[in-house]
Amino acid sequence: MIRRLLNFLGLIFFLQTTLLLAQKGNFLNDYHYQIPGWEFTNGFSVNLNQLSQWEMRDSHTSSRNDSNTTLIGRWVYGNCYSAVVSGNLAYIGNGESMVILDVSNPTSPLLLAQVVTPSVVRGIFISENYAYLADDYAGLRIFDISDPTTPTEEGFLEMNYPALGVYVKGNYAYVADFADGLRIIDVSDPTTPTEIGFYNTDGIAYNVYVSSNYAYVADGDDGLRIIDVSDPTAPTEIGFYNSGYWVRGVYVSGSYAYVANSGNGLLIIDVSDPSTPQEVGFYDTDGTAYDVFVNGNYAYIADGGYGLCIIDVTNPYNPIEVGFYDTNDAALDVFVSGNYAYIADYSDGFMIIDVSIPNTPLETSFYHTNGIVFSVYINSHYAYLTDFDNGLLRIIDISNPTTPLEVSYYNTGSKAVDVYVNGNYAYVTDLENGLRIIDINNPTNPVEVGFYDTDSAFFAVCVRDNYAYVTDWEYGLSIIDISDPTAPVKVGSYTTNENALGLYVKGIYAYVADGIDGFHIIDVSDPTAPIEIGSYNTDDITFDIYVNGHYAYVADCSNGLRIFDVSDPSNPIEVGVFNTYGCAHSIYVSAGYAYVADVWEGLRIIDVSDPTAPIEVGFYDTGDLVNDVHVNENYAYVADYGDGLYIIRNDLITGISHDKPETVPDKFHLAQNYPNPFNPTTTIKYSLPQKAQVELTIYNSLGQTVRTLVRKQQPAGHYQVNWDARDDRGRTVSSGVYYYKITAGDFVQVKKMVLVK
Repeated sequence: MIRRLLNFLGLIFFLQTTLLLAQKGNFLNDYHYQIPGWEFTNGFSVNLNQLSQWEMRDSHTSSRNDSNTTLIGRWVYGNCYSAVVSGNLAYIGNGESMVILDVSNPTSPLLLAQVVTPSVVRGIFISENYAYLADDYAGLRIFDISDPTTPTEEGFLEMNYPALGVYVKGNYAYVADFADGLRIIDVSDPTTPTEIGFYNTDGIAYNVYVSSNYAYVADGDDGLRIIDVSDPTAPTEIGFYNSGYWVRGVYVSGSYAYVANSGNGLLIIDVSDPSTPQEVGFYDTDGTAYDVFVNGNYAYIADGGYGLCIIDVTNPYNPIEVGFYDTNDAALDVFVSGNYAYIADYSDGFMIIDVSIPNTPLETSFYHTNGIVFSVYINSHYAYLTDFDNGLLRIIDISNPTTPLEVSYYNTGSKAVDVYVNGNYAYVTDLENGLRIIDINNPTNPVEVGFYDTDSAFFAVCVRDNYAYVTDWEYGLSIIDISDPTAPVKVGSYTTNENALGLYVKGIYAYVADGIDGFHIIDVSDPTAPIEIGSYNTDDITFDIYVNGHYAYVADCSNGLRIFDVSDPSNPIEVGVFNTYGCAHSIYVSAGYAYVADVWEGLRIIDVSDPTAPIEVGFYDTGDLVNDVHVNENYAYVADYGDGLYIIRNDLITGISHDKPETVPDKFHLAQNYPNPFNPTTTIKYSLPQKAQVELTIYNSLGQTVRTLVRKQQPAGHYQVNWDARDDRGRTVSSGVYYYKITAGDFVQVKKMVLVK
């Protein structure tokens, strides 16, 4: 039974991830770009019958330029690509954020701060009071970390390609900029970083190390490039070594360059004469060498397949492996300080390993950075999130919604699915461990006080009075007496026809979303003998249901939002429908608005003041795929599959619209589209310091008009618009180079973007 449920969830997650790969603009194998999470197959396509209607997103009437929403804050989730330690502080790339941990006690790292970045943090370098981030599509970002509890962004410089690695020496930052090679940035004034030189290597620049007057660039299948940067305005390549494998990392110590050589492990190259580098030794690790750090007589390899490899390089001509530690996922980055190695372990997060005895490295602690956010519940100043992947209840302080901060978590034992908070208790369903009851009177120290285990799998939970109502994947509805939270007892159940998913309890009725069997209305006035009195088969997958007044609002996957009059529970009647054009997964109704978490289409806000004529009035596209939404006053809290928590304001309630921006830009600006390259959608942002007639147009490489995205007068403000790779007639365009041009008054600017399929 558990296997069946996992298979079903796997199908949903597969569909989500499939489209995510396309949305993220992953690169073709022509680029041989194979960092985990960025692998992409030439000719990749999505072939699903339902996609034809999901792709109709732009055909509905809502304006893509006026979403009537504002992003207020984020708590970010993500894979761990980078880790750097300075003193007692560790700086790690946590998806689209930088996390700062106090590691003075390596057995118990303490979270100090988390700052959100525009893109994925691929590399970090600490110099004095600044953190320099290679922030993927967002280029170089510079943060003041003089107070590590409140890092603030000082400056940034966008680039044409993803920034993957960064090294700072003196007044210059050296950035490995993917297909653009080495960029040299003057950071003497961190608030206004300025590019002063570049060298376009022939390969894919992954990382860079600077020693003396030379920059050593790990250049993918083009090997190691050695570039003279004595004059930063005119860098010149003076030597190279092509190993025949992909070079991903480099560290220089003394007269040797230690190279992480992908499938060929560690290479040791004599660079005493940089113009004629010579290989003197190698050690073939068992997996894929992504990074290398040298400390004393040892080289530490982040080996994607096998974890941490420790190699004695006392004799560079004969390196010998002396120890290894098999991490849980793909080790991508390694930094060594004192007796500890700090590992960025992709989806498993940040690991601290004691290497004081090199032949017996021991894991000291870890910090989770990734998972699957499945559901969210808001209570007072806290957001409660279920982390499906890691089996955690995460508790986030949202008292300041602009900077949400995790304060604690509780391990439920397996796969945490849903959470409901009532009084001092959080009720959490766990896929394999039933219902867990957790005392959250002190949110910083949650304590389990009771549980109800089951042979089946609990999914959704709703608490009313002294009962917890739970959807049971195999058996339908279960009712559990929780009058004594330390000793919950099952008192009743009702078996539905299919797999019960969502749930809402109001008055004497429980409304159960039953997957492909629609929804059931069950009389629970006697919890020991629940009786079905009505049902409706919606013909799709009914994931969730919310009842407000006399109406039931149903999230019905590809059918979107469906509204039913349930004033007579024995005879529900459909009165309204709105197709959200993706897969409606969760729903919350408040103050005349239905908030729909649509897996692929983000948060959709629908005016249901007239339930017979629902109208979409707002939306917000999150960075990943939306699972759940909870609303408190004018804020929507969105659980985003792999991207964490989004706090989004409904501007229709506050009276704020994007035609009346809160801040006025000081100059015209057209930003680089994100992502780029892309498939199938990309976002273009621009700023207007004053009212102007705006025209934003897409052109192909022949200069022919493909699509006009904006043509109207707009007031001063910040704007964004998405392009879905379709022309003005709705036809999908082919792969290739495209240009987008903005004309706003006298301001004209053109930028290039690449569509890959």
